[in-house]
Amino acid sequence: MLRTPTGGAGSGTATAGERLVSIGTVLNQLRDEFPEVTISKIRFLEAEGLVEPRRTASGYRKFSPEDVERLARILRMQRDHYLPLKVIREHLDALARGEQVKLPAPGRRRDLLEGPWEQDEAESPTVARLGRAELIAAAEVTETELAEWESYGLIAEAEGGGYEAEAVTVARLVADLGRFGLEPRHLRAVKAAADREAGLIEQVVAPLRRHRNPQTRAHAEATAQELAAQSVRLHAALVQTALGIRLQ
Repeated sequence: MLRTPTGGAGSGTATAGERLVSIGTVLNQLRDEFPEVTISKIRFLEAEGLVEPRRTASGYRKFSPEDVERLARILRMQRDHYLPLKVIREHLDALARGEQVKLPAPGRRRDLLEGPWEQDEAESPTVARLGRAELIAAAEVTETELAEWESYGLIAEAEGGGYEAEAVTVARLVADLGRFGLEPRHLRAVKAAADREAGLIEQVVAPLRRHRNPQTRAHAEATAQELAAQSVRLHAALVQTALGIRLQ
């Protein structure tokens, strides 16, 4: 049972009558229902824009009862319905507009590219992939550039043929970095570092994927997504620190 403090809170500056609590208090309130939740998880959901606590003059987070209930709702959607954060955000926005939201049955997972909630459970979701010509057109690159990037392992066809949607992002970024004089051979170290980070994340989620509990196995993907996002943020912070700069 979620222990939510009494009182109300709206957007804007806190008033004297409002009861705002620290992130540590929020953690204690949520752990009755979500024993695995951590402060890092709450900060991650904030970084993803799913909750917006207020800040004191000293920069400390302060959460309203509505913030706590919103966090609980997000965690329930992840735990019970295995929804990705993008879909959860859409549901929360719809609820804020007063619209009805239909969730999948508990225990069923909805893929980002899956069709209606009523899709037959026996059907395997089809993941959209790009052909070579589609990738070149979407990324606005040339065949020669793509071939060179493939030779350095920066982009590769997925198993079974075709390219994942993320290949478009990779291609565009590689092209952008090339305008600064960074060639594919320079970026092999970046790719190697990404592979090592992916391997580290895989070590964390592998036990979840092997678990006998189907809900735990389904939770592995959400965990991998969260760890990947945190890894990207850490990498960016480390690069900024090494360069002695702050990104605006």
